[in-house]
Amino acid sequence: MTKKLVLKAGFGLLLIMMSSGKIFAQSPWVALGKKPSTLGLEQGFSTFDAGDFNLKLVKASQTVAGLAPKTVKDFDFVPSDSLKVRSSDGLYHLGDINLRLRTSDDTAWKSYSTAGKRVAVKNIAIPKTLAAADLAPTMPADMPLSIKRIWEMVGGKLVLRFEISNKTRRNVEIGALGIPMIFDNILEGRTLEQTHAKNVFYDPYIGKDAGYLQVTRLSGHAPSLIVAPYGKTPFEAYNPLNDDKTPRGIAFEGFYEWMVYSKAYAETEWKGVDEWNSPTSIVLKPGETKSYGLQFILSGTAKDIESKLIENKKPVAMSVPGYVIAKDVDARLFINYGKKISAINVYPLNSLTVKSAGTTKNRWKSYAVKGNNAGRARLSITYADGLEQTINYKIIEPESDVIASYGNFLTTKQWFDKTDKIFKRSPSVITYDYEKQQQVIQDSRAWISGLSDEGGAGSWLGAMMKQFVHPEKNEIDKLKQFVDTVMFGRIQLKDGPKKYGVRKSLFYYAPDSLPKDTYSKEINFKTWSAWPRKEADDLGRSYNYPHVAAAHWVMYRLARNHQGLVDESTWKQHLIDAAETGLAMVNIAPYYAQFGQMEGTVFYLILTDLKNEGLRAEADKLENEMKKRANHWRALDYPFGSEMPWDSTGQEEVYVWSEYFGYEDKAKVTLDAILAYMPVVPHWAYNGNARRYWDFLYGGKLMRIERMIHHYGSALNAIPVLMDYRKNPEDFYLLRTGYGGLMGSISNITKDGFAPAAFHAYPSTLKNDGITGDYGSGFFGYAVNTSTYLLKHKEFGWLAFGGNLIEHGKTIDLKLTTAAKSAVYIAPAGLWITLDAGTIDALSYNATNGEIQVTLSKADEHTNRAVVRISQPAKIDGVGKYSLKDGLIGARGAYEVKLSTQNTTQVTLVK
Repeated sequence: MTKKLVLKAGFGLLLIMMSSGKIFAQSPWVALGKKPSTLGLEQGFSTFDAGDFNLKLVKASQTVAGLAPKTVKDFDFVPSDSLKVRSSDGLYHLGDINLRLRTSDDTAWKSYSTAGKRVAVKNIAIPKTLAAADLAPTMPADMPLSIKRIWEMVGGKLVLRFEISNKTRRNVEIGALGIPMIFDNILEGRTLEQTHAKNVFYDPYIGKDAGYLQVTRLSGHAPSLIVAPYGKTPFEAYNPLNDDKTPRGIAFEGFYEWMVYSKAYAETEWKGVDEWNSPTSIVLKPGETKSYGLQFILSGTAKDIESKLIENKKPVAMSVPGYVIAKDVDARLFINYGKKISAINVYPLNSLTVKSAGTTKNRWKSYAVKGNNAGRARLSITYADGLEQTINYKIIEPESDVIASYGNFLTTKQWFDKTDKIFKRSPSVITYDYEKQQQVIQDSRAWISGLSDEGGAGSWLGAMMKQFVHPEKNEIDKLKQFVDTVMFGRIQLKDGPKKYGVRKSLFYYAPDSLPKDTYSKEINFKTWSAWPRKEADDLGRSYNYPHVAAAHWVMYRLARNHQGLVDESTWKQHLIDAAETGLAMVNIAPYYAQFGQMEGTVFYLILTDLKNEGLRAEADKLENEMKKRANHWRALDYPFGSEMPWDSTGQEEVYVWSEYFGYEDKAKVTLDAILAYMPVVPHWAYNGNARRYWDFLYGGKLMRIERMIHHYGSALNAIPVLMDYRKNPEDFYLLRTGYGGLMGSISNITKDGFAPAAFHAYPSTLKNDGITGDYGSGFFGYAVNTSTYLLKHKEFGWLAFGGNLIEHGKTIDLKLTTAAKSAVYIAPAGLWITLDAGTIDALSYNATNGEIQVTLSKADEHTNRAVVRISQPAKIDGVGKYSLKDGLIGARGAYEVKLSTQNTTQVTLVK
């Protein structure tokens, strides 16, 4: 999104980023630090040996001041460095509790919190505990419950437990019980090196009794932390603690609470929202006591979390190909838990079909899963011990249908061909407001309606990349008009000394020089984001260049590999224009070009095609410029800089070029960081969801700091993850992570083809954002990365991601279900098959001799030959070099196969 150096104060802090990356003018933090300290820090601290941790509690409040793993020096899971500035009333700490209650005489809920008004708690002596307290002093006088908080060691694990008793003579209903999860995700004032050493991100598995929170270091290095239920403490909902006054913004996402009960919210702030789990409450009778607890489990890296859960006898679920399932895909679900399953229920009814498929050799329970109705679906599993686990799926139409709807929506509903004499944006694919069912012709954020930056270019970029996945002549005809008139000539300069430079926006705010009725009176343009013309015309933002380069590249591909879609004779010029855009980026926009770019993979793809076409001089120029950038990244400990203090978008390109130039150490650093913010959990919304929490401000309609569900980062970060998997096919975790991000990127597209900037994670919302925004960057990631994977798992046997398989003895038949059907990876052979033209209908793999039969789809009006490329990114013992039987590699380094117009064509790959 367009990231201005000065953010609106209304969204938290007034941040001024300097070129060093440090943050100044931190006035909200200064103001926070001036508030009276009420936590009782002056009374000192208590320290405890808590197994894997050194636990430090504030004596007065018995909340956590430090939770440091013994295995790492100078690292703390909680924000201990911010303890003093965050010691006033209303600021949460680990150990606090929130409740909403009503007695049998009341209809309204009343809120209670240990953080609201700090008073020293009353220490109590309980044998075999680290510390215990009566929380009554820090609760309002009318609190009908007594609460004891206990820190203890159970089975070598640190446990936080609350004993809640009804001290009245009336029934008390607990409609909300939240345990604040306060870990150090405050990046404020830290450099990239400091954040990767000191800070954490955390992600929820909102799975009831099987739920947990995973806390990972930004570096991706061990240790990580698992917060899991102790006793009956279900993870029912995940609630943002927006009443905490810690300044939120691009350097701090905010804190959340683990909600055991959420009915009180479902009846009020969340009313009418379909929550991840059914909201519940509990009624405490007079004198009745309930206990709720969480345990803190030290783990290794993110990859180790599931094995650590199994070790601690927690349920673990693995779904193939993930939790976003197309209706034509035969999915699998594997469950590891020592108790029998007594019931499986589906909500909505019949949205999923689940059938038992036996058990594996190590007693994983296996199920066949089929999605029946498009939309959200919840699987609820009840075990014999009473434990309930929920798994949230998203069912989508077949991928080809999703992509077809997307392309149609872009080139009809979003096709802007009105008279536009001032800004000259017609014809184009412009931002769309789905809630208003209208195009966004004006916005206070200039880029949204200005066809550049991610928030404005997103829609036309998505439309172009759709043609790469599945070209449609009528859509391409429209997009050619856009490319030839608006994109190349208006958004991108077509001539002059700054040729190939890319403007920040075609829309701008100049009320003094334009007719008075130019701008809508309903929009507040008195904001920094309503750029004047000089700002809109600026060519210095490198992040705008990959969008344009991608469009040129797609035009090259259409002209080169098909007939009658784009004038075939223009292919070379389109490819050169794409390469020149990359060169212009580093020459015209050099400051931000030092960082990895979102969609920066396109420059690698352009370079590859320059080499394939024998355009050596052009290739050398582009490669040399890219190597300069990669050499700069090689010199940095954490080469993921950005215009933001921390970002999750540069890693994609940094990995690709580090890998290309053989800088394996930096490729690994990059991948480790990606895996830290791209979780793998049994929930479609969070599985493979690369962290982003500020871009609703810049590319959304509902503008707020909030964990975004499958923002464009999911698909972009899936590029390096899957690329690394193809080098390391034994690493199943990488495939699950990457495919989660890949499929997550199309999970929010509606049946009629609208693609939102992202899905809102807040339990008060849980729906798509209202405008298209910057979604197209994510679709780029999907388009260049969509692929099918065939592997044999040591526990689960033969599996397919992006296809359906049938075993015939040692022969595996695979039917592709992706929209593009242009790429297949055969893991046992380490073999990567990609098509520049044509599609793969099916293939057959002989596990005995490694022979592969590929069935190519029939020729059509625009594609009469398949262009097949074979590579082997993984080096596997005993696997020789593959080639196309009876085929010759052509001048472009690929096999060309003439397609039949009547039947499919079979080719054989042998080694």
